[in-house]
Amino acid sequence: MTDYSSTHQALLDTVPLREGARIESERVHYDEGGTALDGFLVADAAIDGPRPAVLVLHDWTGEQEYTRVRAEMLARLGLLAFAADLYGAGVRPTGDDAAAEAGTYYGDLPLLRRRVQAAYDVLASDPRVDPSRIVVIGYCFGGSASIEFARTGAALAGAVSFHGGLVTHEPADVESIRTPLLVLTGADDPVVPDEAVVAFEDELRQNPAIDWQIVLYSGAPHAFTLPEAPSWRPVADARSWRAFRAFLDEVLG
Repeated sequence: MTDYSSTHQALLDTVPLREGARIESERVHYDEGGTALDGFLVADAAIDGPRPAVLVLHDWTGEQEYTRVRAEMLARLGLLAFAADLYGAGVRPTGDDAAAEAGTYYGDLPLLRRRVQAAYDVLASDPRVDPSRIVVIGYCFGGSASIEFARTGAALAGAVSFHGGLVTHEPADVESIRTPLLVLTGADDPVVPDEAVVAFEDELRQNPAIDWQIVLYSGAPHAFTLPEAPSWRPVADARSWRAFRAFLDEVLG
């Protein structure tokens, strides 16, 4: 078992540990283009055979305790979860450095897509995973990354953004999306104002075949799911998790 801060332990405990479950975790070292990466994989060892999996993409501070807790919450649901490292081993910035690091990838979306692909390949190649049932989710910067990965045409069961930036492309770049999208965003998020939501919806409409949902939560600012942050809104956090669980039930069967 992993030791977490009291705040994050309380978040983890919102998903009860099933009787007989054996939650085991490990660090996974991999690379992309010569950059060493260091992710966190967690699963219930009491489950036999291939199972659905979730790739968890971090916010702009990198792969840290929050994404590990979210991954373990998913493991408690019987899924195999991998908290990816999009920045590089040991790169865990804060403050202005985090904004600058994220900006590097927003300015080089092909690089961002490759970093997600590398993590996806780790997950899909795990013999405990059913590669036809992989969902990618992300928080803040990771939410943007999950949508960018969906734009590659990856054979996902679904892609989810929790309070992620909604990056639109000019010209529209949605023809390759072939996975359902769930976007969970705050109605009072200055990073994703109303006009950004509308622009993103208009881009998605360029491909009528896309199955997409956008849910806005009243009074919720950016990063509303982070219990350690002043932006945390417990009602919106709980509602978005329930919406995500319903989405999983739908796309994973």
